[in-house]
Amino acid sequence: GLEFSCDVDAVPEGTIVFPHEPLVRVQGPIVQCQILETALLNMINFQSLIATKAARICISTMGEPVLEFGLRRAQGIDGALAASRAAYIGGSAATSNVLAGKLFGIPVRGTHAHSWVMSFDTEEESFQNYAKAMPNNCVFLVDTYDTIEGVRHAITVGRWLREQGHKMVGIRLDSGDLAYLSREARKILDDAGFQSSVIVASNDLDENIIASLKQQGAAIAVWGVGTKLVTGHDQAALGGVYKLVAIRRPGKPWEYKIKISEQAIKMTNPGILQIRRFHDRQENLGDVIYDREIGIPSDPVMVDPMDSTRRKKITPGLDATDLLIPVVRAGKLVYKTPPLAEIHQFLQDNLCMFHGGVKRFVNPHHYPVGLESKLNDLKTRLILKARGQAAD
Repeated sequence: GLEFSCDVDAVPEGTIVFPHEPLVRVQGPIVQCQILETALLNMINFQSLIATKAARICISTMGEPVLEFGLRRAQGIDGALAASRAAYIGGSAATSNVLAGKLFGIPVRGTHAHSWVMSFDTEEESFQNYAKAMPNNCVFLVDTYDTIEGVRHAITVGRWLREQGHKMVGIRLDSGDLAYLSREARKILDDAGFQSSVIVASNDLDENIIASLKQQGAAIAVWGVGTKLVTGHDQAALGGVYKLVAIRRPGKPWEYKIKISEQAIKMTNPGILQIRRFHDRQENLGDVIYDREIGIPSDPVMVDPMDSTRRKKITPGLDATDLLIPVVRAGKLVYKTPPLAEIHQFLQDNLCMFHGGVKRFVNPHHYPVGLESKLNDLKTRLILKARGQAAD
């Protein structure tokens, strides 16, 4: 029988990565490496996409919590679970997916549906019955009929909750002009003595809409994001690839391999690759992709993979961290996966180490990522050789 015997190295979940960088390195018998391709790409591409989208959305809210509401719009049940997990890693505070909460320990949050309101004779009656059933978790969905009247009905039931020793957590807006309605709702709530009740908003939100709403002065404290989060809108897929970069026959040295193309972006980087991230105490300063066999000096020169004339020398003496770490050795798991809450926090800590210009949505600063110069020289030789332009 076939027994798995590969070595696997990978960047830890929650690590910020960039184009051209190797996220996983698999070394072992070639048939085993090839069998892993589809499964690895499926898991890594989709969940990296959703975690990235979640991180962008959370950046746009400027610290206000994001609730992942995407179960109904996700690509199947398994896709919904994977999306909830990835969104939590990416920064969302909670999910409406109760199964994801059970399986992964993600905090679960949500509100009642419009159908709950419509199943009663009046909106106020629906809120009253919800309050009796869930007195410690009352966020009333107020836009089933008339949003402003819905806020007033929520206040009426909120007063009853106070008399019972509970409090109204907040209201939720799911349609209409969210900037205007949230400001009006905030005034009504404050005037009625419900200053601590929050306004939750949803309705096809993404990072750009949220940023616009905040610029308009929306009085929204919690953001429910579903469809455009769990589908990765407007980037339908992450184009990660899984390529052969070196091969070693029994008793022989490594042979470096490269796939060439008329498109520079589709050319692969050869070698037993690792990423070294250089940083000081406050900020990450650049990533150098290098070959473990060739090695890397303490002050490497990085070469832009898309333009070999663009080069940057790393300042000597900087601290550095190699990003790919051992996960599997000789087919056996050697890495202990941290609790999901730790991965969630690790990503937030990671984000803080990048200059704000890297994280902006419009014309972001390009974080320096490049090939170590000797690796770039090797790549160039292999390209020329493959094109018949250089001798062995």
